[in-house]
Amino acid sequence: MKAILIVVGKTISKELTLLIDDYVDRLTHYLPFEMITIPELKNTKSLSADQQKTAEGELILKQLQGGDYVVLLDEHGTERRSIDFASWIEKRHQTVSKRLVFVIGGPYGFSQTVYDKAQEKISMSKMTFSHQMIRLIFAEQLYRAMTIIKNEPYHHE
Repeated sequence: MKAILIVVGKTISKELTLLIDDYVDRLTHYLPFEMITIPELKNTKSLSADQQKTAEGELILKQLQGGDYVVLLDEHGTERRSIDFASWIEKRHQTVSKRLVFVIGGPYGFSQTVYDKAQEKISMSKMTFSHQMIRLIFAEQLYRAMTIIKNEPYHHE
């Protein structure tokens, strides 16, 4: 199984980029992992939030392949503790044959077509984070899950 993280727009902060890259590098020791960045839309001031979500949704859907198990990182998704997320990842590792694809949308979230394509939604917290910050939080939690699965000392209860 390969894990993919699709994000909309570049990470602007150099500090965040360094931290994300560190966790992405750590993750590759546990499973094939790739982060795909979809370019931000141009001239969005003339677009409504729905038009922007639709345009971003089309770009997201172009990155998906048949057989992908698609999970949206969405505020209305299921919340899990880190240990439960690790268990969830382990189950997906046994049932997803090709790609486990996580998607972080743009500032307005997802279009209905992207929601329709997803098998699940996961919430990282009841709090709201910028779509830039959630990249780091997700990468760290996926790394944490892998260390829990391997019974390594990174996670403490």
